Amino acid sequence: MSVIELQTPSENGARGAVPHVRIAIVGTGFAGLGLAIRLKQEGIEDFVLIERADDVGGTWQANTYPGCQCDVPSHLYSFSFAPNPSWTRTYSRQPEIWRYLQAVAEEHDLRPHIRFGHELTGAAWDEQRELWSVQTSRGAWTAQVVVDASGPLSYPQVPRIRGLRRFQGKVFHSAEWDHDHDLGGERVAVIGTGASAIQFVPQIADRVGQMHVFQRTAPWILPHSDRRTTRVERRIYKTLPFLQKAVRAGVYWSRESFLLGFIKNPRIMGGAERIATAHMHRQVRDPELRRKLTPRFRLGCKRVLISNAWYPALTRPNVELVTDGIREIHGNAIVLDDGSEREVDTIILGTGFHVTDPPTAALVRGRDGRTLAERMQGGVQAYLGATMEGMPNFFKLIGPNTGLGHNSMVFMIEAQLRYVLDALRVIDEQRIATFEVRPEAMRAYNAQLQSKLPGTVWMSGCASWYLDADGRNTTIWPDFTFRFRRRTRRFDPPAYTLRHHTDAASTTPAPATTPAAAA
Repeated sequence: MSVIELQTPSENGARGAVPHVRIAIVGTGFAGLGLAIRLKQEGIEDFVLIERADDVGGTWQANTYPGCQCDVPSHLYSFSFAPNPSWTRTYSRQPEIWRYLQAVAEEHDLRPHIRFGHELTGAAWDEQRELWSVQTSRGAWTAQVVVDASGPLSYPQVPRIRGLRRFQGKVFHSAEWDHDHDLGGERVAVIGTGASAIQFVPQIADRVGQMHVFQRTAPWILPHSDRRTTRVERRIYKTLPFLQKAVRAGVYWSRESFLLGFIKNPRIMGGAERIATAHMHRQVRDPELRRKLTPRFRLGCKRVLISNAWYPALTRPNVELVTDGIREIHGNAIVLDDGSEREVDTIILGTGFHVTDPPTAALVRGRDGRTLAERMQGGVQAYLGATMEGMPNFFKLIGPNTGLGHNSMVFMIEAQLRYVLDALRVIDEQRIATFEVRPEAMRAYNAQLQSKLPGTVWMSGCASWYLDADGRNTTIWPDFTFRFRRRTRRFDPPAYTLRHHTDAASTTPAPATTPAAAA
């Protein structure tokens, strides 16, 4: 780390020189920690990790609600270069995943690089000096490269309900669970029936006095196959690591096969729908409640959920499923569209995250001074979900159209890490000062990507967080994940405008044909 004489408030509030790093990484979830580990493995130590929380873990540090659990098998939801033979469940719960991320941070000596309690407040590209100026709540840096690894599940989404801010009781989001608040005997409203709600509702239903679960759309729920792993299994994986790799590969390919019903022929999902329907019928006897819980869209259009406890929780005598819309909140009452009211003491929001409109987008300004938020107004796009026009020396991990509805995001993250590392190799070898994806390359990539979405299950008519405000799917990768990994195997200079340290202008000639998306 070097020091540049730039008069900016430092961490202790005094004005002085601002430290300069080669790479500034925002976030310490799977993406941020994974990149830091891979950098160190390549002998690169000149980087800083900026983290607003007081510990590593990202979404697995923040989401501590009761019952929080991953819906991807443990052996696949972990780094391939940092396997954990000691998973205690086939589907890990939040505390164990968080401990895993803490352990890999310790094992790879990442903590000296991390600045905890530093929330990003701004990042701006300095065209004259060809570097980024990064501002946080407790200090500043300049950096040659900025990597946004904050992830799509970082900022809770609060619904726009009239009167919510004036509610006279307690309100909190599932991602900001208030463990000091005693729910015992309370009248509780749960707004939302997504992936978080189906996990925490069964955990608290027996403690509250009365619960009203407000459902806008009934989700598809498949039975959960989670179980405890045995000591014998864990001992075998520790002694014979190749067996755990074989299990990981088997899980990967079995989940990859789900994609046939998502992208080739959504009618294939009929079999899974019958399993989900039978699961509901076994656990719910009331015909009227079954009617309310029956989805009206193709399985996979929205996130597929797994639970053995959701339906039994809704059949409890102290739990009511409410499907009427919410008009407003008045005093301590939730007023429905039909005029009826539900008086409650606490409102828990299970309403998801800002996925297609992250607040950090308004904080990052590119070459022409425009923010990412301004660039996203016409529809968020990126090249390989990682680079954007007008954003020199900038990578976005888990960016647009890298999300999955069937497999592990860690696989996609590792593919992007390899792309970033190869880009850094090219930068070093060719003495590149700046790189920026060409507009025509980004447009061609996204045009081909979007051409694959019509006819897929994600575009079959439901409203989901996969879609932006214009109904455009800017979240899902609409193909097999191994094709994304193949596409990101090497950095591709022809797709970029490259400016070398000795140049006065761009030196890389435009390609004869614009790079296309994955096959």
